[in-house]
Amino acid sequence: MKKPVIIGIAGGSASGKTSIAHTLYNTFEKTNSVVIIKEDDYYKNQDHLTMAQRVKTNYDHPFAFDHELLIKQLNDLISGKDIEKPTYDYVNHTRSHKTEIVTYSDVIILEGLFVLESKEIRDLLDIKVFVDTPSDVRFIRRLLRDVNERKRTLDSIVNQYLTTVRDMHEQFIEPSKKYADLIIPEGGHNYVAIDLLVTKISSIIAQKVV
Repeated sequence: MKKPVIIGIAGGSASGKTSIAHTLYNTFEKTNSVVIIKEDDYYKNQDHLTMAQRVKTNYDHPFAFDHELLIKQLNDLISGKDIEKPTYDYVNHTRSHKTEIVTYSDVIILEGLFVLESKEIRDLLDIKVFVDTPSDVRFIRRLLRDVNERKRTLDSIVNQYLTTVRDMHEQFIEPSKKYADLIIPEGGHNYVAIDLLVTKISSIIAQKVV
């Protein structure tokens, strides 16, 4: 069994990381050669906290994530082992009781805020991508997503953006761009960059078959 190729896709909140990851996955879905791992699923469990305490967590800081578990499970996949991946409950601000079984794949797409910020994670990546989207576009996308999908109030979204999201982006995420092999402006709308990744993944899969 050959070592899987891990593609890390980082960028600010609502930059288009997930859209790119799913576009790549959908392109190769029938080959069963590509799997997506979301860093967001590795938010730390907060069952021991009250709801009032949970909402005060800074979810845009690296400390909010269980990177130790993420790194362990990535290494398990590299070794050919199946993993039981956690999932996150955004409504209740804690880890969900549901898990997902992820099996070995030729290509692992890892997407998340701090995929390039963490050296331990970065060292596991074969291809490093940063999605570079303007802050106003990211804020509008985040606003629409959190209202429609995560049932947040407008006031809470704006307050979170002004108190943590913006500052954490400047402190942790933006500087990680320097580690990228490929910088993609405008996220999922940059079809030229996505086509380049599709071509690269096609080449990887073809080499695995040989």
